[in-house]
Amino acid sequence: MRHALTAVLERNTTFTADFVTEPYEAGWAGEARWFVRTLALEGDDPSLRLTAQISPDGLHWCDDDGSTEQIATEPGMVSMPVREFGHWLRLRATLTGGDPKAKVLIYLALKS
Repeated sequence: MRHALTAVLERNTTFTADFVTEPYEAGWAGEARWFVRTLALEGDDPSLRLTAQISPDGLHWCDDDGSTEQIATEPGMVSMPVREFGHWLRLRATLTGGDPKAKVLIYLALKS
C-alpha cells in the first residue's frame, strides 16, 4: 500500500520580496509535486517565478535540474513535479515587477 501526505507550507501568506519555503524532509517519498495557488498578484506587471530546490541535508541547496520553473502572472494555480530528489525539498520564489505583492497557498504532495 502506497503512502501519501500533503503538507501545507504557506496558507494565505502575503509576500513582498523573494522567499523560500521551510525545508521539508521527504526521503521516504518516491515522488513529489508542488502546488502553488496564487490568490492575489499586485504591482506594476508582477510575476511570481517558482523553482524547486533539493538538498541532501536540509542546509545546502541547489535548483532541481529535473523540474521546470513555473511562472504565475495572475491568480490561479501552478504545479510542478519533482523526482529523484534525495531527502529535502523547498521552493524558491522570486517576485518581479514594480512593487510586487503575492498572496499564496503552497502545498507539497508526497507519495511513496
